[in-house]
Amino acid sequence: MTATTTDTSTARGAAPGPEREPAGDKVVATVSHAVLGLWSLLVIVPLLWTLMSSFKTSSEIFASPFGLPEHWNFDNYVSAWTTQGIGRYFVNTVIVVGSALVIVMILGSMCAYVLACFEFRGRRFIYYSMLAGLTFPIFMAIVPLFFVLKQIGLLNTLPGLITTYVAFALPFTVFFLYPFFRALPMEISEAAEVDGAGEWRKFFQVMLPMAAPGLASVAIFNFLGLWNQFLLPVALNTKRENYVLSQGMASFASQAGYNVDYGRLFAAVVITVVPVLVVYTIFQRQLQGSVTQGTSK
Repeated sequence: MTATTTDTSTARGAAPGPEREPAGDKVVATVSHAVLGLWSLLVIVPLLWTLMSSFKTSSEIFASPFGLPEHWNFDNYVSAWTTQGIGRYFVNTVIVVGSALVIVMILGSMCAYVLACFEFRGRRFIYYSMLAGLTFPIFMAIVPLFFVLKQIGLLNTLPGLITTYVAFALPFTVFFLYPFFRALPMEISEAAEVDGAGEWRKFFQVMLPMAAPGLASVAIFNFLGLWNQFLLPVALNTKRENYVLSQGMASFASQAGYNVDYGRLFAAVVITVVPVLVVYTIFQRQLQGSVTQGTSK
């Protein structure tokens, strides 16, 4: 009896051992990590190869495609930036994308806030009209946009391109930010109103900071979409001095014909890709925070 009691007490007092992970979960985790590792290689290796090739001459690239450059030639970047006009196209792209991004973020956040936090007649109609804009293909609007911009004098101009970018990015911005403002606690807005804050102050100093994760996320998506936009600039911006990077890269090889300087070409590609990586690196914490916030709610 004593032995039985001692064994029982010992068993009860013993620390529980580590829980064993089911075999099925281990298999899924292993396969998932393997697929993610393979996918990472498929993304990283071409980027590294492009970066390495941007310091080579064309003869070095063909002689040793996967070897390190004999001399790290920075002249490719200088030549691509000045001689090939990539510098001018880069500045045009920064102006167009930066201006369009600021405008669409301000207008989109204000529109989403009003639709999510105020009750008024026609609110649902406006919201669903915004959603309908997401289903409208860009190529179907090219011809009408061409004539509209021509009539108002904005064809082949950077302001015309900025206006077009804003129009096409606005529906997605409203659609993305609407649930963020919908989920925010209105008690804080009401408390600010009691303290004497007006509608503009409530929006910019109270509600907008609370939606910062959503703003950062949609800013990244809009930046990527606008930076890589090709169809709209080609159709609505045919003056070479107003080219953006996507047009400049497309005309890079066509001008050279069969005599392409691949070192300069890869240098231009790196110049085009680096801003996207920098922006994502800066805002990735906000993007992760928005995902965490969405899952916790």
